[in-house]
Amino acid sequence: MFVLPPPPPRYSVPVAYAAGASNGMAVPIIETNNVISHPEGGCPLQVGEGTYELVDDLHLATPPPHPSEAPVTNPNPLATVPTPPTSGVKLSLVVTGQRKNTPNFYNIKSLSSDLKIIKESEREGRRSDSGSDSAPRSNASAPAFGEGNPALAVSSAKDGLKRRKPKNNIVKSSSSFVSRVITHESTAKRLAERNPDGLFAFANINRAFQWLDLSAKNKEEPLTKILFTKAHMLCHDVNELTKSATHIDVIMGSSAGDIIWYEPMSQKYARINKNGVVNNSPVTHIKWIPGSENLFLAAHANGQLVVYDKEKDDAFFTPEMEAGTDESRNGSTSTRKAMHVLKSVNSKNQKTNPVAVWKVSNQRINQFAFSPDHRHLAVVLEDGTLRVINYLKEEVTDVFPSYYGGMICVCWSPDGKYIVTGGQDDLVSIWSLAERKIVARCQGHNSWVSAVAFDPWRCDKRTYRFGSVGDDCRLLLWDFNVGMLHRPKALQASARQRNSVIASTHHPSRHRTDSTGVRSDSDRTERADDYEEDTVRHPVEPRKLTALLPPIMSKVVGEDPICWLGFHEDYILTSSLEGHIRTWTRPREPVNNESRANISLSSGTAAGSGTGTGSGQADSSTS
Repeated sequence: MFVLPPPPPRYSVPVAYAAGASNGMAVPIIETNNVISHPEGGCPLQVGEGTYELVDDLHLATPPPHPSEAPVTNPNPLATVPTPPTSGVKLSLVVTGQRKNTPNFYNIKSLSSDLKIIKESEREGRRSDSGSDSAPRSNASAPAFGEGNPALAVSSAKDGLKRRKPKNNIVKSSSSFVSRVITHESTAKRLAERNPDGLFAFANINRAFQWLDLSAKNKEEPLTKILFTKAHMLCHDVNELTKSATHIDVIMGSSAGDIIWYEPMSQKYARINKNGVVNNSPVTHIKWIPGSENLFLAAHANGQLVVYDKEKDDAFFTPEMEAGTDESRNGSTSTRKAMHVLKSVNSKNQKTNPVAVWKVSNQRINQFAFSPDHRHLAVVLEDGTLRVINYLKEEVTDVFPSYYGGMICVCWSPDGKYIVTGGQDDLVSIWSLAERKIVARCQGHNSWVSAVAFDPWRCDKRTYRFGSVGDDCRLLLWDFNVGMLHRPKALQASARQRNSVIASTHHPSRHRTDSTGVRSDSDRTERADDYEEDTVRHPVEPRKLTALLPPIMSKVVGEDPICWLGFHEDYILTSSLEGHIRTWTRPREPVNNESRANISLSSGTAAGSGTGTGSGQADSSTS
């Protein structure tokens, strides 16, 4: 059965990306500068706790294409404009000093015991309600990734307490991969005089990568700007474990597949996966593995998750475990894995990269996020699935489908109880890992949702606050708690029949005949019955059985798509496709938790009353 792809995002290609060498026009070779403006009274965010004021709009300079860069082509035969060469500006924030105030995080507990209890109850044919089981929960911290492999322990023990840095000087580099490095003339002085509690930001725009000091008066002047050749940096991350006033480990992935380990204080760098020797597809997302100084995880566009060691040399990768071998040996192809381990972290061959390779899908991995308990990995893919992986055991535990189209972004709640995703269905979805089901759909965006993030400074034991941004140029804020997610009447009526969303996966003939316009499982190229028993593939939950949550604030904050969102103790920050980094200050007088809960519950009444009280009311009152 042929399934139509999701509609394209509802915006036009920005002029900055449509011009230049991509359409044959002359390209200026003069590098422009960043520009900052301070809007007065423009674009405030009105929320229950107060008003967030827009104080800065930093517009990053878009560098012209390199003369040797090939023209941008669009594979879509119906397209009239070239495809933007980058996925938009992303930020990596870091504070090198010790912050006195920390988010009001929950007591992080291991989720493994909860999942074990649920699985045991499912095998007995009964459903385990959240919080009703009297079995004790484990508070033990998660082991380090690859802790049981002696081959990895030897390489990590030799480092000692000394912070190791890359060997190559990026300023004096003769590599053809680095085009030019522009350093501020007073970088050393600015670093010596700055407040250690100030905020650093690393940002990518097109083929440029900038190191910014957002706490400086002249924040529009980057400390360092790196221009690359034939590659655009698409993602990057800072190692929170190794950061100090004199050392920052930054990792960045490119459209060419190459990965750069960069230490900005000493201007040293190392090139990993050079010329795609391990994986030659673009790096779509990259993160340091929690608790590790050397290991990081990179998602590639060909559907592979690859673990690299920043200090190991690269070697041509040959899978140690062939996909489909077990099925071929058994003479059956009716079941298959949701993830193929092409190289395990427990492999004895750990002298070179890669450390581990997992084949998740044949389609693009858009993003992933580590759980707060450092045991699970939430991965969202272009095939329209959210996959929860126990990365310590290298196995997929759950596969959740989107309502429609691919999933683009994902994040965890600070306590690890909920996963929030956004995607091409214009919806933000809230998933419960303990209940292993979707608990709410959040309706308010008019186009693809590009980023979601929790605000840990506005979360407590009763109320969660998170935000989302999208290609509709909007910033939305959401509040929810369990009490405000009222169960729809249709869900209550069918609760006994459904018994468990997990039990339904054991019936081979599962078809939905709801008249709500929901897509049936037959629309998927992968059927639920095709997966092994240890992996639970959940069906699409109809809208009439899922709570609907409206935003508490919806605001158009720019004229180009917003592609990143971050929450800081003092600010809310966003970045856009064309390089606008906007900063809002938080309200000066915070309200107590009781009054905030009352505000949330009042807005949550609309969530359970029906679908008519969606984002339209929020738009009319706040935009």
